[in-house]
Amino acid sequence: MEIIKFKTNVENEEALSRIAPFLDNEESISRWHIDTESQDKLLSVSGNDLDPQQIENVVKQAGFMAELLRVIGIDGDGL
Repeated sequence: MEIIKFKTNVENEEALSRIAPFLDNEESISRWHIDTESQDKLLSVSGNDLDPQQIENVVKQAGFMAELLRVIGIDGDGL
């Protein structure tokens, strides 16, 4: 399992509720979390065979931006 982290512009709970259905429906994503308190509004995504470009596209479809920061090849428990 991989973890991929993205910088986003998801600012608050309302934005989280708008992006959630898009991330929930992406089959490659097992778990996701957005830290709206962090400076980078950090999106952490875990799953198998994740495609960073596909995740960026999903976020864009929801009306937000995502910029790839790093990929971590661990078990995904540390979202």
